[in-house]
Amino acid sequence: MIEFLEVSKNFAGVPAVCNASLTLAAGELLAILGPSGCGKTTLLRIAGGYEKCDSGSVRIQGRDVTQMSPEKRNVGMVFQNYALFPHMSVLDNVEFGLRMRRVSKNERRERAAAVLSLVGLEGVEKRKPAEISGGQQQRVALARALVIEPAVLLLDEPLANLDRNVRLRTRDELRSLQQRLRITTIFVTHDQEEALAIADRIAVMDRGRIEQVGGVLDLCLNPSSAFVTSFFGLLQ
Repeated sequence: MIEFLEVSKNFAGVPAVCNASLTLAAGELLAILGPSGCGKTTLLRIAGGYEKCDSGSVRIQGRDVTQMSPEKRNVGMVFQNYALFPHMSVLDNVEFGLRMRRVSKNERRERAAAVLSLVGLEGVEKRKPAEISGGQQQRVALARALVIEPAVLLLDEPLANLDRNVRLRTRDELRSLQQRLRITTIFVTHDQEEALAIADRIAVMDRGRIEQVGGVLDLCLNPSSAFVTSFFGLLQ
């Protein structure tokens, strides 16, 4: 569904992503896990077209999208700060991507209403982002990403701004929704517990490099480096 082929990115000569290669199957949820500054968000933004890689390529559904703008890639992105428009209602925020794609007003309303129902936000359509809770704002951002019916969903630490109880509940709801929709998803996090709970596979990154990709048991029982071992807290 999505492939990274030897992707690299430097900022002012400092490597942020180094020769990263990854392949995701259709319907898979992959967590990219690593400490702050390891390059995980940069790799996600490259997938979405919000950063251009210096070398390598990105393919989505077999199509080379490396030079394409975000709106032409058929991806939905939820940013860490949600990036909702404060002056717009919840409904208008969700409709925004469809409006940019010149979808008719009636179709926009129908699709936005359907996806708001899907994420459990009926009844708040007319409110502004400041008038709803953090958990509801996260759902609005998710609804806005889903309403365009993307091939790939990109999530940049979407639960980081929520308190623990809301985070745990929203995490489980997000995983359930992803499995129901069978949408290919990349989930960036620095939280090992979060990655272990939500992902089919995990890609562990350190200093711009993908150290290891695998399932939970593989990473825990067969770590490929001292970093992977220490990051999962397995060093004695």
